[in-house]
Amino acid sequence: MEQLAQKVGGMSLDAMTDKYPNCHPDLNPFDFYRAHLSNLLSDITGVDTKIIYPALSWTQSLDKGDLILPAPALRVKGQKPDDLAKQWAEKFPENDLLFEKPTVVNYFMAFYVKGAPVVETVIPLIQKHGKDFGSNKLNGLRDPTDPSKGRKRIIVEFSSPNIAKPFHAGHLRSTIIGGFIANLHEFAGWDVIRINYLGDWGKQYGLLALAFEKYGDEEALNKDPINHLFQLYVRINAEMTAEKEQIEKRKQDGEDVTELEADSLDEQARRYFKKMTDRDPEALAQWKRFRDLSIKRYQATYARLNIRFDEYSGESQVSEEAMEKVGREMLEKGISKEDKGALIVDFQELVPGKEGKRLEKPIVRKRDGTALYLTRDISELLARHEKYQFDQMIYVVASAQDLHLRQLFKIIELLGHKDIAVKCQHINFGLVLGMSTRKGTVKFLDDILRDVADKMHETMKKNEDKYNQVENPEATADTLGISSVMVQDMTGKRINNYTFNMDAMTSFEGDTGPYLQYAHARVSSIRRRANLSDEDLASADLSLLTEAHAVNIVRLLAQWPDTVQTTLRTLEPTTVLTYLFKMTHALSSSYDHLQVVGSERELMKARMALYDAAHTVLGTGMRLLGLSPVER
Repeated sequence: MEQLAQKVGGMSLDAMTDKYPNCHPDLNPFDFYRAHLSNLLSDITGVDTKIIYPALSWTQSLDKGDLILPAPALRVKGQKPDDLAKQWAEKFPENDLLFEKPTVVNYFMAFYVKGAPVVETVIPLIQKHGKDFGSNKLNGLRDPTDPSKGRKRIIVEFSSPNIAKPFHAGHLRSTIIGGFIANLHEFAGWDVIRINYLGDWGKQYGLLALAFEKYGDEEALNKDPINHLFQLYVRINAEMTAEKEQIEKRKQDGEDVTELEADSLDEQARRYFKKMTDRDPEALAQWKRFRDLSIKRYQATYARLNIRFDEYSGESQVSEEAMEKVGREMLEKGISKEDKGALIVDFQELVPGKEGKRLEKPIVRKRDGTALYLTRDISELLARHEKYQFDQMIYVVASAQDLHLRQLFKIIELLGHKDIAVKCQHINFGLVLGMSTRKGTVKFLDDILRDVADKMHETMKKNEDKYNQVENPEATADTLGISSVMVQDMTGKRINNYTFNMDAMTSFEGDTGPYLQYAHARVSSIRRRANLSDEDLASADLSLLTEAHAVNIVRLLAQWPDTVQTTLRTLEPTTVLTYLFKMTHALSSSYDHLQVVGSERELMKARMALYDAAHTVLGTGMRLLGLSPVER
């Protein structure tokens, strides 16, 4: 890059970094190209580079150029933008080192990079940075000019299943998206804390304890705690519902049901949970056992998805004292008020205009004195801030919770913690439709993953030759199955609902997880067959890569750092996924034109260096999404 800067003249890399905001040409080839183009266009148009640099954006596809500039963005008055674009294009130098003369469509100027310079700088840059190509650790510093001030800390709360209930599709989406957001920030140099906030408290645990006393099976509990506890919960819940109906019927018949109600399962569960909140050692020990066994089981499942957590928190970890304190403070500050024995927050009285109306009137404490989710979440957020002193906190929760989280952030602000509220962000997502398995029952995550792996295994067996070459077909089927679930989830924008479609997601045709894995494995196999060392690739003569297919792959590779920066703004996994599919399409269309094995040795080294760079970026992007790239 530095050599290229000297050839181009005008600016060193350091000068570019100083002149342009967030410009890091030593890490991002496109920053270099944007800086050079801004300098050129400033001379041609008379417009300040500060206006030009941010106006240069990507094109949708390589046939439309590498960078594009809409003439109106330069805010030049007095002439039609179409005419300006034409005039500027004519003045563009004929023999610029980096760019062809621009093409003009309406008022857009499209700029195409020249092949040789981009090939000869991008591939060595990827060889130098390896898996870190695309990462800019300055993103994660509190002060990029002074690393001694440390890294920014982000908490990502995601997954958050309820113990003894199915790990349903909403939890799956939260897990996949949350894992990705955590990986992305880690890649960008942030200090990331991953928190799983479990649904592990409440009267239902009293009911579960009763069920275990009546029907529990130690062996089944140790073998598969989540399923066993769920079955017990379903059974006792059905009994409780039937009992309630029975009592209601007798009541209507004029019977005195006081004694029946006092000894009902519902009342017993309430009493048991009261023992838990009063810290009864026996009740707490039983509950803790259920919780610990469930977490252990979850950890095994999360490991298959490349997910780990730094902390398993949960509703149970918020103390009654902390909630009491928050409750009192809300009353004293006039944020909550009494209403028919309960405590509510009437946002219409507190927040002017439409916003107050939209925030509605949540209850924060029921008549019987029990605190509700909102109070618990307020206490938890304040405690987290005290413990971790975070710079940002992201909640990855379904869009059904939009209102709840808006209420939470607003109350935090009204309590006088605007500094905390502004650091909080809700990343929401739509529903997964049609998610039941072949048996059509509610689904645990393990069952979903097993079904998809079985389907993948069936598909793999159809090609006997290739199947026999795979060392551990079951493990590969599992990885491919997980990839197919995750890629289907990340294909569209987060907020969109999508239909869980086993046949579509496990296909090797189209933009699916298996196709992405196949593309990665294919490049791996070329490297194995070529039998070249890293030293061979480092010494390759890259000027031999003159074919359009080769240049196009490099043009895409050059976009990877920009893709990462864009994704940090959008927090959309599909931004990365779309890029990876563009890359795999460019690769698959190039194999016939850029043969490695069987070519003359120097050409073979150059082409392998190109494919190896693509392999590096493909693997990095897949790991960022939480996938495990397969080599075969």
